[in-house]
Amino acid sequence: MKKETNKRSVVIALLISTFLMAIEGTIVSTAMPKIVADLGGSHLYTWVISIYLLAVVISTPIFGKMADLYGRKSMFTIGTIVFLVGSVLCGFSQTMEQLVIFRLIQGIGAGALATIPFTIIGDVFEFETRAKMQGWMSSVWGIAGIFGPLTGGFIVDTISWHWIFFMNLPFGIIALIMLWMSLHEQIEKKKQIIDYKGIFAFTVSMSAFLYALTLVKEYKQMNSHLLILFLVAFIALCFFILFQAKGKEPMLPLELFKNKLITIANLTGFLLGFILVTVTFYIPLWVQGVTNLNATFSGIAMLPMSLTWPLGAVFSGRWMSKRPISHITMLGVAIIIVGCIGLIFFRTDTTLAWMMLVTAILGLGFGFTYTAFTVAVQSAVQWEMRGAAMGSHNLLKNLGQAIGIAVSGLWLSDELRGFALESSLQSVFILLLVLAICSFAVTGMLLSKKEKSFIVE
Repeated sequence: MKKETNKRSVVIALLISTFLMAIEGTIVSTAMPKIVADLGGSHLYTWVISIYLLAVVISTPIFGKMADLYGRKSMFTIGTIVFLVGSVLCGFSQTMEQLVIFRLIQGIGAGALATIPFTIIGDVFEFETRAKMQGWMSSVWGIAGIFGPLTGGFIVDTISWHWIFFMNLPFGIIALIMLWMSLHEQIEKKKQIIDYKGIFAFTVSMSAFLYALTLVKEYKQMNSHLLILFLVAFIALCFFILFQAKGKEPMLPLELFKNKLITIANLTGFLLGFILVTVTFYIPLWVQGVTNLNATFSGIAMLPMSLTWPLGAVFSGRWMSKRPISHITMLGVAIIIVGCIGLIFFRTDTTLAWMMLVTAILGLGFGFTYTAFTVAVQSAVQWEMRGAAMGSHNLLKNLGQAIGIAVSGLWLSDELRGFALESSLQSVFILLLVLAICSFAVTGMLLSKKEKSFIVE
């Protein structure tokens, strides 16, 4: 007889894993200037971020598809273990090169944590409840965001940055134990077909493309090395698309993109991912490099985002059953545009209060949009496609982040202090405003679609 899933315990386990991811993002972004100062290798500043995001980009759709084939629980377990091993290794890093390698391992595991919890929420709860659950998950992200920057800043300033990675260990272990005790799945036992060719082609394409983007700043201009990398990325991408169109169990089913909601959600997620990662990593750099405050103040500057994000998520969840998805997402993107306008007014003498106001506005906007699109994508497909659908959505968001940190790094000054840094960051903030406006235009394409046609159950 099949055991019943304990929904309450499942939610707690998923909330803990969300807390784990949120702590990772906020602490590392706060600590990066100190890590560079300690280990040296400022030229690898963006690599520490980019390599992690690259690994997440590659592993997210793979874990999403594997969760459809082998079950959510087993894939979540594998991903969490890899993430925790990578975290511990990062904590023991003695050089910047070691940290980059270990962040790669950490990012591979993070791909599971980035997509499978949202898939499980879609499995366990009906549409009306999913929005509420996403609100709760965003609230925990906010709680983690409050303690992450402050705790991370305190640890960096008073103990050692190495310990910010060790903090992941207890949360990951607790989440694993609770999920195994509470989530019960009934997986059909049969020989599964794994899209090895698709996985390989996708990995080669994304690795070559993102590596080329990272090298653009170093070379300053196009050369044969970059041309070869971009060519390899393009050819591998063509093969990947071919494999997805012809394969029996494609890693990323192309039929997903026939759904207008999923396509728009993914495109918007890509643009917003670009904006989010740039804000998360470059506002702390502004605080420490331009205004010459310490890591703790970087955490304080980012704190309001952690408070208003869950607030936006809660309102988004409550309104989803009453208002069209297009209205909620367009409102969220409009708020993000206002926040990006606020970034443009950053100056050397900008007060901490103004920075906190801007991050509060941005957090509110992201809370609205991310929650609405996540619930909508969960509800647009059946169980057997939900992992792949969430994998595609998180892939585009993570890809936006990976490309965002690489492209914005082209404007970043080699001098991480003073006027040169201020000027380069202001250029990046202008780019973010342009991308926010583009996001609003893409989201507006939902206005012509009836909302009820999105839901399949």
